Amino acid sequence: MKMVDEYRNPKQILSLAAKIGDAVQDRGYRFMEICGGHTHSIYRFGLSDLLPRNIELIHGPGCPVCVLPIGKVDEALTLTNDPDVILCAFGDVMRVPGSKVSPLQERARGKDIRMVYSPLDALKIAVQNPLKHVVFFAIGFETTAPSTALTIMQASQMKLTNFSVFCNHVTVGPPIRSILESAELDLDGFVGPGHVSAVVGTKVYDFVAQEFGRPLVVSGFEPVDILESLLLLINMVNRKDGSIYNQYVRAVKREGNLAAINAMSEVFEERSRFEWRGLGFIDQSALKIKEKYAPFDTEMRFTIPAIRSPEPKNAICGDVLIGAKRPEQCELLGKSCTPESPVGALMVSSEGACSAYYTYVHRTLATVEG
Repeated sequence: MKMVDEYRNPKQILSLAAKIGDAVQDRGYRFMEICGGHTHSIYRFGLSDLLPRNIELIHGPGCPVCVLPIGKVDEALTLTNDPDVILCAFGDVMRVPGSKVSPLQERARGKDIRMVYSPLDALKIAVQNPLKHVVFFAIGFETTAPSTALTIMQASQMKLTNFSVFCNHVTVGPPIRSILESAELDLDGFVGPGHVSAVVGTKVYDFVAQEFGRPLVVSGFEPVDILESLLLLINMVNRKDGSIYNQYVRAVKREGNLAAINAMSEVFEERSRFEWRGLGFIDQSALKIKEKYAPFDTEMRFTIPAIRSPEPKNAICGDVLIGAKRPEQCELLGKSCTPESPVGALMVSSEGACSAYYTYVHRTLATVEG
C-alpha cells in the first residue's frame, strides 16, 4: 500500500505537472500510449487535464482483446458447432461481439462455452471431461503467451489427447513499426507498455530509436509513473534524443523475463501474417504453435474456416486503435454502444479506450450537462 500511495502522492503529481509545464517549448507534442492500461490510468486520474494544451496523448493498439479482429471471434465460435467441443475463453473475450453474436450470447443459446481465468483452468476442464475436446481460445500479447506455452508443455507431459489451443497471441513490436511507417500519424514518441515489457524487456523497442529516431519510455501505470515518463519524453524530444528509456525499473529489465521468453521459444514460432483490427495484416506479428506441439494446436486438429468480418456500421474501433480518431468521435458511444451492450471490443475490454472514456469522462459529462 505504501508503494501505491507513493506513486499517487498529490504533491508529487502536481510537482511533475509543473515541471512538464516548464519543459514544453513553443511546439506541439504528440505521444502515443501503446498500452490500454495507461489509457485507463490517464482517464481515471484526469492526467490530461494537468498537461499543457500543446501535449496530445494518442491511444494505441495495446489492448489485447481490442486488436483481435471480429473474424477471429467468428472462427472460434465455429468450433462450438461440434457438440463434443468445449470452448474456453477469458472473461473479456466472452463479451466481445462477433459478426452476429458474442461467445457469451452463444453460450446462452446452449453452446458449451466456459469462462476461465487461466489456460490451466481449461486444462483442468479437459481432465474432468475426457470424452470432450477442450479448446482454449488464447489471445493477448507476450504478457499472456508464456502461461499458454507452459500449459501446452504440461498437457504434453500429461499426454492429454483432448486439449488444444486456438492460438491468437500477438507480439508488441510489429504494430509499433506499422504505425511508425504509416503516413497518417506523425508521432513524437511513445509511452511504452509496462506489462508486456516485464516479459520481453526493453531491447525489443530498439528499432524505434535506431530506425525511426523516436524516443520510447517504458512506463508504470500510476499517475507519477506516467507523468515522469511524459517529462522524460518531452526532454528527449527537446534535445532531439531518440532513445529507449525504462522508467518502470521496479518491474522491467532490459533483457526481460528469461524464463518466460524461453517458454515461448520452446512452444511458439512466428506466423507469416496475422490480421489486426484497425491495422490489417502485419507480417511476423503473431505466434503459432510449433510442429513439435502440433497435437495441441486447434488449427491442426480442426478445420477452421478463414473468416473476415467487417466492423459494425458507424463503429470506429479500428480508427481509435491506431490513434486516427478518439472515442468521443464515435456516434455510437454512450448510445447504442455501452459496457452493458457493447457494439465493439473497445467498449468491452478492461483496457479498451472506449471503455475508459465512457467510464471516466462520458458519464461525468452527461451528469454535468443533465
